[in-house]
Amino acid sequence: MTEEGYHKLKNELEHFKTKGREEVANAIAEAREKGDLSENAEYDAAKDAQGLLEMKINELEKVMATARIIDASQLDASKVTILSKVTLKNVKVNKEVTYQLVSQSEANLKEKKISVTSPIGEGLLGKEVGDIAEIQTPAGTIKFEVLNISL
Repeated sequence: MTEEGYHKLKNELEHFKTKGREEVANAIAEAREKGDLSENAEYDAAKDAQGLLEMKINELEKVMATARIIDASQLDASKVTILSKVTLKNVKVNKEVTYQLVSQSEANLKEKKISVTSPIGEGLLGKEVGDIAEIQTPAGTIKFEVLNISL
């Protein structure tokens, strides 16, 4: 993953471990003050929220434990790889779009960052400028021409 993505995940994990746990603990304490726990929906909801938070923390810790920061200066810009910014032309509708290929945890379509494990990401890996990538998507096969690759 990118150094930026790594730091973002690290900050998110730290937030969950500190503020997130504190908020959940306060919600549980507040619900506990309201009396009988066997019929207290607020208490049940707070305990469920605590379980979900701990699950998120566990997942983030697993990602952080296996993460590797990739140095863009060590990558080859002649082929599509992780961290490549790829300008594509949809051959059928003649429309251009630029995506950056990133790790799964950094993918965000609004920021035009797609995962290398997505159908489009997998279909583009290893392609060079001028290549046509035929990509199987749930909507059918789409042909993209690789117009430009940069880092």
